[in-house]
Amino acid sequence: MKLALPSFQLAGIPVRIHWTFLLLVGWVALSTSAAGVGTVGVLANVALLVAVFVCVVLHELGHALAARRYGIETRDITLLPIGGVARLERLPRRPVEELVVALAGPAVNVVIVLALLPLTGWTTAFASLLEPLAFDVSLVRRLAAINVIMVAFNMLPAFPLDGGRVLRALLATRLSYTRATDAAAVVGKLAAVGFAVLGLLVLGNPLLALVGLFVYFAASQEARQVRVRERLRDLDVGDAMATRFEVVSPDTPLETIAHAYVAGGQADFPVVLEGSLQGVLREADLVDWMCGRTPGETAGDLARSTDTLLHDRRPLVEVLDRFAATKTATLPVVRNGLLVGLLTRSAVERVLAADGWGRTPSNTGSV
Repeated sequence: MKLALPSFQLAGIPVRIHWTFLLLVGWVALSTSAAGVGTVGVLANVALLVAVFVCVVLHELGHALAARRYGIETRDITLLPIGGVARLERLPRRPVEELVVALAGPAVNVVIVLALLPLTGWTTAFASLLEPLAFDVSLVRRLAAINVIMVAFNMLPAFPLDGGRVLRALLATRLSYTRATDAAAVVGKLAAVGFAVLGLLVLGNPLLALVGLFVYFAASQEARQVRVRERLRDLDVGDAMATRFEVVSPDTPLETIAHAYVAGGQADFPVVLEGSLQGVLREADLVDWMCGRTPGETAGDLARSTDTLLHDRRPLVEVLDRFAATKTATLPVVRNGLLVGLLTRSAVERVLAADGWGRTPSNTGSV
């Protein structure tokens, strides 16, 4: 995610703090100071905010570690002013897997509450549940109360919140995955409208309205993504790959390739020696070279080896996860050990935008 501050690793997962999180810290500090509670009160509320977001990170880590049990890695966890987002490489498709992953996050908050209760004398003041930022309530009680609220809020059946994912998992035991997603998304959008109305017209809380806006668009986007995946389910890599492309040899001068790059529409160039794929010359590397133009360099000097070779009969939907897991925009396609095509992100997007699909006659050239 762009505009993130430097990250750190937790259980091998990058954790990023979005720059807008600093705005929330500033807002809490200023609003607390305006209430006239003094420097100690300001520092206490900022400390509470930081502690809450530590709990948010642990919540997202719960999702990530549960997903890892099913072979699903997490690309990163990002902290935003409205909460955290764990970006999984792919979504669980079996209802029981999604159920476990969805419940793992709130379960972490339950554990945090149970761990804090002995420090509160085994009770939390009822006022702390209603006003978790009240100055006359201890920081530990407020933190416990906020975790209770986090559990309750996240378990609302507002897809894609955790409760909404639980709803989809339960619906998916009776309906198709797409229909279950559409139904959960409708519930999520209705809940999002409710958040916005409650935040703007009843409580006067713009942050709750912002959460509603996030939930509405997130529900729409994920429902669309599921429909896209279902649309691709009957297609394979061969339906979307480019078969008209140029290859280069390791000793081809970069100057020659640069001219071909400027003149044509090809971004990445496969580097082939005696019919064997040696690597791929990436567009970014070629453009960097063009800016510096070191004389005498060849394709072999900049080619990057690739450990991802797609078969032309591989289901296209599986490749979406591969694109999501890597930064590359082009993947080589092979058949019987021979390079037969290139699959690009833009090609997949064109397939999604097209009304129909057809194969392109093979025509492989070289520079």
